[in-house]
Amino acid sequence: MNRRVYLDHNASTPVHPEVVAEMVPYFGEVFGNPSSVHGFGRAAREAVDVARDRVAAFLRARPDEIVFTSGGTESDNFGVKGLAWARGRGHLITSKVEHHAVLRTCQALEAQGFSVSYLPVDETGMIDPDDVRRALRPDTIAISIMHANSEVGTIQPVRAIGAIARERGIPFHVDAVQTFGKVEIDVDAFHIDLLSFSGHKIYGPKGVAGLYIRKGTKMVSVQHGGEHERRRRAGTENVPGIVGLGKAAEVRGREMKDEAVRLTALRDRLWEGVRVRVPDVRLNGHPTERVPGTANISYKNVESESIVLGLDLKGIAVSAGSACTSGSVEPSYVLVAMGVPLEWAMGAVRSSLGRSTTAEDIDYVVESIEPIVRKLRAALPVGVA
Repeated sequence: MNRRVYLDHNASTPVHPEVVAEMVPYFGEVFGNPSSVHGFGRAAREAVDVARDRVAAFLRARPDEIVFTSGGTESDNFGVKGLAWARGRGHLITSKVEHHAVLRTCQALEAQGFSVSYLPVDETGMIDPDDVRRALRPDTIAISIMHANSEVGTIQPVRAIGAIARERGIPFHVDAVQTFGKVEIDVDAFHIDLLSFSGHKIYGPKGVAGLYIRKGTKMVSVQHGGEHERRRRAGTENVPGIVGLGKAAEVRGREMKDEAVRLTALRDRLWEGVRVRVPDVRLNGHPTERVPGTANISYKNVESESIVLGLDLKGIAVSAGSACTSGSVEPSYVLVAMGVPLEWAMGAVRSSLGRSTTAEDIDYVVESIEPIVRKLRAALPVGVA
């Protein structure tokens, strides 16, 4: 039987045992609606408040600046639309490599009469802060830049971009779904006004996320109904999920630094192993400014889906891109924006490591991938490889 190795943590993570244990009571005996004033409701409300405190502490924010949502996509929609609609019209700045939750939200806003500048990235996937400055207009109302890209892991210079936004008094939204719980985030030091994060990327449950909204930021709600979340996001709170997200944030605060060092070493071990054993490979993304556990490697003239399927037969889970775009026969829009040639972009495979990944896992992946790529290249027409 093959060894089983999961290297798709950027897509989703297994729920941490401590998180599961903390959530269990809220599926049974503590079942009240947190908006109810009786004891059952108050017990649920207390649990939500504890979770809010934990998330706020992790971000160095205030508890009343945290709004819980159903996922990173909702948080991004809320952040970008909430800023735009509160101002009625104007110009937004984002990048060409944002998650579709931001890109398609911006495209929807364009259809409503807003204008959007989509900034380029360099060959490492990095945005130049000077491009942000050059894109500013008198009617610029918001800037939305991700903290790190889910496909290549490049960490953007959000501190520098935030300083530009603060200098001009422009609200700054950051999609931090891929960095929350993996690298240090300080909303004050980075001059961030809104920040999206999600539970299932940090060993918490799916279906729960949040949006940090700096106190005083002018926003419009995108979901209407009751008085929940200080009238900012209507709908009965997902108490078990929120409890799990809060516990996951607490655990990451305890484990994150040591884990980052360990995963960086394993990530580099993977790249060095592949580079030595497999010809015609390249690392996509920034060589150092990258999320600790992410390695996006291109295999020239080989289709990524074929590699993914070959590795799956060996019990290894990797991705041909982000989970939201896997299955597409088109090259990654992120790699296209980075200027990666087609013969390399079509063979990009993302490995994203996590807390269960071991050196033995990495060595098994390296040993498995070389014969798969060799066989696929041998099947190519003469003169292609």
